[in-house]
Amino acid sequence: MYDVSLEQLEEIDAILKNDLLTIGVHCTIIIDIAGNTIAQIDDGRSSFDVTSFAALAAGNFAAVDAMAQLVGEQQFSLHFHRGEHESIHFSKINDEILLVCIFGQDVSLGFLRLKTDEVIGKIKKIWAG
Repeated sequence: MYDVSLEQLEEIDAILKNDLLTIGVHCTIIIDIAGNTIAQIDDGRSSFDVTSFAALAAGNFAAVDAMAQLVGEQQFSLHFHRGEHESIHFSKINDEILLVCIFGQDVSLGFLRLKTDEVIGKIKKIWAG
């Protein structure tokens, strides 16, 4: 599991809340590529099993990365699944860590992508010390 201090987690939680939940994201999870949850925050409406979700999300990301290599890409650093009511956006923070956002149809994908890029930059600064 990724080594993160309580102070760093609190800073990350504040960023996730202020930058993502405030734009309408229902839930955001930071996981490692093994499927372990590092941080998770939601708007109180999420009722799914986060542990199972994190494991499946990591497996999904690994499968899509394998497909990328089959078509000549080193990786796909961003994944997106659109549902009728909920959608999922995956971004790599680094080679070991993923940011996953679950959101409804009221959130613009373009705006979410912009905000996740900003969030990833802020998280990298926290982990850089």
